[in-house]
Amino acid sequence: MARSGITVEIQGAARLRARLEDLDEAIVQALQKAVKEAAEAVQSDTRRDVAKDTGNLARKVDVKLTDDGLTANVGWHDAEDFYAHFLEAGTRRAPAQPALGPALEAERARYRGRLTEEVRRVLR
Repeated sequence: MARSGITVEIQGAARLRARLEDLDEAIVQALQKAVKEAAEAVQSDTRRDVAKDTGNLARKVDVKLTDDGLTANVGWHDAEDFYAHFLEAGTRRAPAQPALGPALEAERARYRGRLTEEVRRVLR
């Protein structure tokens, strides 16, 4: 299946990957939960703000978790959604109507706090 080229990758604990085996399972689960919540927040904000013509892009923005739930790819994963790129970036004739980028930026401000809170909850 071809990719549309419009995805955002959110990585949780990138600096800790090599040391994940040393971490307590409860902490790893807390990190996985924070990554999933962050990805779902980006998905939700994107659905809310994406241009709605047929509603296809709002319905099909998706989260795919990999790396045992420590990496989330948020975006449009189907080839038929290629036009999402044109909405995000704009064209010579149409201005950009970004939704995924602003959703990612909004979550970027919350992400560290989300991770910290989940780990603190486990350590209490």
